[in-house]
Amino acid sequence: MARSIYITSAEGDTGKSTVALGVLDLLTRSVQKVGIFRPVARSTDRSDYVLELLLAHEGVDLGYDECVGVTYEEVHADPEAALARIVSRYHEVERQCDVVVIVGTDYTDVAGPTELAYNARIAVNLGAPVLLVVRGAERTAAEVRQVVDVCVGELRTHHAQVVGVVANRCTPERLVQVHRALGQGLPSWAIPEDQLLSAPTVGALMEAVGGQLAAGDEELLSREALDVLVGAMSIEHLLDKLTDGAVIITPGDRSDILLGLLTAHAAEGFPSLAGIILNGGFYPPPVVARLVNGLGQRLPIIRTDRGTFRTASAAATTRGRLTADSQRKVDTALALFERHVDGQTLLASMDVPRPAVVTPLMFEYQLLDRARSDRKHIVLPEGNDDRILRAASTLLQRGVAQLTILGSEPTIRARATELGLDIAEAAVIDPKDGELHERFAHEYAELRKHKGMTVDRAREVVGSVSYFGTMMVHLGLADGMVSGAVHTTAHTIKPAFEIIKTVSDVSIVSSVFLMSLEDRVLVYGDAAVNPDPTAEQLADIAISSAETAAQFGIEPRVAMLSYSTGESGTGPDVEKVRAATAIVRERRPDLSVEGPIQYDAAVDASVARTKMPESTVAGRATVFIFPDLNTGNNTYKAVQRSAGAVAIGPVLQGLRKPVNDLSRGALVQDIVNTVAITAIQAQSLSSDA
Repeated sequence: MARSIYITSAEGDTGKSTVALGVLDLLTRSVQKVGIFRPVARSTDRSDYVLELLLAHEGVDLGYDECVGVTYEEVHADPEAALARIVSRYHEVERQCDVVVIVGTDYTDVAGPTELAYNARIAVNLGAPVLLVVRGAERTAAEVRQVVDVCVGELRTHHAQVVGVVANRCTPERLVQVHRALGQGLPSWAIPEDQLLSAPTVGALMEAVGGQLAAGDEELLSREALDVLVGAMSIEHLLDKLTDGAVIITPGDRSDILLGLLTAHAAEGFPSLAGIILNGGFYPPPVVARLVNGLGQRLPIIRTDRGTFRTASAAATTRGRLTADSQRKVDTALALFERHVDGQTLLASMDVPRPAVVTPLMFEYQLLDRARSDRKHIVLPEGNDDRILRAASTLLQRGVAQLTILGSEPTIRARATELGLDIAEAAVIDPKDGELHERFAHEYAELRKHKGMTVDRAREVVGSVSYFGTMMVHLGLADGMVSGAVHTTAHTIKPAFEIIKTVSDVSIVSSVFLMSLEDRVLVYGDAAVNPDPTAEQLADIAISSAETAAQFGIEPRVAMLSYSTGESGTGPDVEKVRAATAIVRERRPDLSVEGPIQYDAAVDASVARTKMPESTVAGRATVFIFPDLNTGNNTYKAVQRSAGAVAIGPVLQGLRKPVNDLSRGALVQDIVNTVAITAIQAQSLSSDA
């Protein structure tokens, strides 16, 4: 039987979806199969946005329809029949999962004191302990405590088991007092209000005012509107009231205000607006519209037929939702939950056992958690790529690393704001200007003077983002670098070969992929850098790969792969692997290593018993060393595609300081993972120093 947790509240606007998302994320790091169940969905006509948010989480593999119990209409018509159907539908989900997150009703349709009691009955019938969520907004600590006492009493009256309480959306100034007031008896936590989570998108405002997009980029309708202002005054007075992320409502016949707002939005030193709403059914005359279009601004300009009062009223009452299409909101919600809720205590209350396997999501979380434990400074040279900016926003929100982004600061910050991203904590440096550029030029000229490098030529070289970023790492201004989303592998790693160089006992820079399978993580090397290593180089790769495995909590059992196992085959390729294995054993007698060995004997215990019954590595290998790049690259891609493995890397190894390369097709999560890996490598190097 699957364990479960029932998340419920006794009122609306508690931000229960934030808590549900945090609990779901916590569980996907701890068990293999997590399910979602919504006992009562909003309706059959429109999708339930809370359910859609949770189903979009990477750790859930269920369809929308199978996660719904009944609708509010069915509860109205016959509560007992609805309860019976809820129980039946829940058990269909439960059979597929290890843990199920159950999200109670929203107080948007069934009003009155009986709704909490109905949630309690559902929880009891599903055998699920309850996590109670209450609203802390505009309440004192004593008032929050009073609400909790009443709700817990009601739940217990109906025999529900309450295992914890979360006071969400608390006024930040009262957070400590609320937490103290709750800290009696049940495990309890307090999460502060964050304006972003309740901010509507520009698109939601457009829908609320019955508007349509007249100009600008449709993609930017997904940006959050952090404020709504009515601007009918003269532009010189309005400019002082503008704020970042604001939407300005202004009469459509005020061309002077429209042009003034667009100019301010484009000007350095003025706030970046989220949108403009032109009300009253007016739109600027053709000559002004032509001027607006000629400015080339992407800022959404919306027109509506409603008057100022109706437009402003509709906008003011539009509340934002936490949805899967706003990565910034998701990152913010998860960061709030991680900082303010003790996940281990919550898991213990649900009696969730420690996992015996490591899924891809568990491994990714372990990467982020280890990186967070000792934050390192990573430089990202490709600030002109939106994926880098999105990854930077996630990394900063989740507290994974300190960041420096290379590029034009006004351009990068404007683009990030335009995308609705928060990179305020990142440093932005232009590699072609400033004091660092000149310092790096002299340092690089000195490093490469044996190659005839001059300072004048060095000024051109270090203006390249890859060289500039590498110089930052070399001189200790950053702990590591991640690049390659736009540039080639050679462009990324050539400066590292020239400037950072290899550690003293390693002759070659190599790479590994961390292959995250359904239940474990394996290390494949080298699958990205060295085409045909010698026996000595292959031994270096094996030793470096074993050390990399240990860095990431993988016990290294090294398989030196070949087309034959043990003494069964001969030939130059087999002899190279046999010689490399002997070198590894001589240099690192503490390592568990076997070779030559075929892949099946290395990974399959039954084959190992037949081919190498005495080996401590055969059938249990965790680190796989391929004899050449052709074999390694094809194998990692075959396993990635056919076994559904998550391939994290390539992770470069052998350098004195960490530099890692991205695929030019890298997704945002790939970048996040690679930054975390680079930070962990930097932690290991600093602890060894």
